[in-house]
Parts: sequence; structure tokens; C-alpha cells
Amino acid sequence: MRQLAMYGKGGIGKSTVSANLAASLATSGLRTWYIGCDPKSDGSMTLLNGRKIPTFLEQMKDGEETSVFEGFAGVNCVETGGPLAGVGCAGRGIIVAVQELGRHHFREEDDILIYDVPGDVVCGGFAAPVRERYANEVYIVTSGEYLALYAANNIARGMANLNITLGGIICNSRDVPHEREIVAEFARRIGTRLIGFVPRDGIVRDCENHGMTVIEGAPEHPQAEAYRRLARDILENTELAVPAPMEPEDIRAMLREMQ
Repeated sequence: MRQLAMYGKGGIGKSTVSANLAASLATSGLRTWYIGCDPKSDGSMTLLNGRKIPTFLEQMKDGEETSVFEGFAGVNCVETGGPLAGVGCAGRGIIVAVQELGRHHFREEDDILIYDVPGDVVCGGFAAPVRERYANEVYIVTSGEYLALYAANNIARGMANLNITLGGIICNSRDVPHEREIVAEFARRIGTRLIGFVPRDGIVRDCENHGMTVIEGAPEHPQAEAYRRLARDILENTELAVPAPMEPEDIRAMLREMQ
């Protein structure tokens, strides 16, 4: 089973990309998992018609048999959950949930699993999917904006410190001028490549307002094809390498050169 970990700056659209990627893979016939690792536990909602599911940790705490919820196109959906804001370590909850899932729920016949991970890979708990070797491929979602690239670079730095390989950079567009070229150049400079470019389109918002991915809500729209193309490119990807992060001021210099 291929296990992907998706990282990126908060608010960059990583969960939107992850859910549409899961939907794309599932509709192509692959047995697919979506594991939401954000304590807000809302990443899977577009795969579940807007429904928020009980978290894995809540079920364990209540002594219930832990359940996995079936979403669009048969995607197995889990939200790991975590403590209330300001209380305890959310990362620790990810570790517990992932270990339990690995022991009792993942099967050899499963094809692909996507961890939708918040925060920085350098944080111990949020690094669990890759540090514990549950995930064997990492993709970073960014845009062409400085703060998004800064966060992506910081994630790459954490990966280099842990000697973890990166599969590529995904640009979730914010309509920045020359954005595709900027993100492609950033990827090249840290020793990887731009594996996917997702354009910005209001259809994403419209589908999310109805509790759906674009793959479900507007399957014939060009935006849906962009997600399917990303899925195909990831499936065919064999180029994994430990990244070599840039210096922060070099990112600014690159942006000044290209804009």
C-alpha cells in the first residue's frame, strides 16, 4: 500500500487538495483511505456529504469499537482527533490513532492512503506519519506567495533533518503572477519538482458549500480534471529525494527576480 503524507501551511488548501485527490483515486478503482490528522477534524467532510464524524480518539476514549466511515466512492475516512485547544498535545493523538489503525484496520489489499497533516513536519507529533514510517511519500502543498513558500521550505528543512524523502511540490494556485514558474523554480532549488498545479476556481467553493469534493459535485468541470491529473502524476511518480532547503532570504530574492 502506498502511503502519502500531505503537508503545507495552514489555510493553503491542503485538505481540499487531499480530499479531491482521495476522491480521484477512488473513482479510478483504487481502494483509498483518507486520514485527517487535524484536531479540528473537518478535512473529511467533503467526502462525507458535509457530515462531521466522531474522531478515532473519541471512540477509543468512550470504549467503543473504533469505526471507519465510508465516504464518496468508497473512500475509507478517519479523523484522528485530538485534545481541546490549549490542552495536551494534538500530535500525540495522531501517534496513538495511527498505531491503532495500523494494527487493526489497514489491510494488504488496500491501495493508497492519504494522511492530511496540519502544521510543520518538524513538530514531533505531526511528524508521526513519516517519522514512524507509516507514510512513505511526502508531498508539500504551497502557492507562489512568500509565506506559503517559507512554510514549504521549513517543512523541507524538517524532512532533511529526519532524512525523509520528498515526492514533489503541489501548487494550489492563489492567482499570483507567474505562479507556476515560481513554484517550479522553488521546487528545483530544493531538489525536487513541481508535480502538480491546481488552478483557482470558484467551483471548489461551490462544491464545498454543498459538502462535496469537485470530483463528486462537478466531475466534468476542468477543475475536476486538474485533480485527476494530479492523481495520475502522483501514481506514476518514482522520483523521491531528500530535499535541500533554501535560506529564507534566498526565497525573497527568487521572488524579486521572477515577479
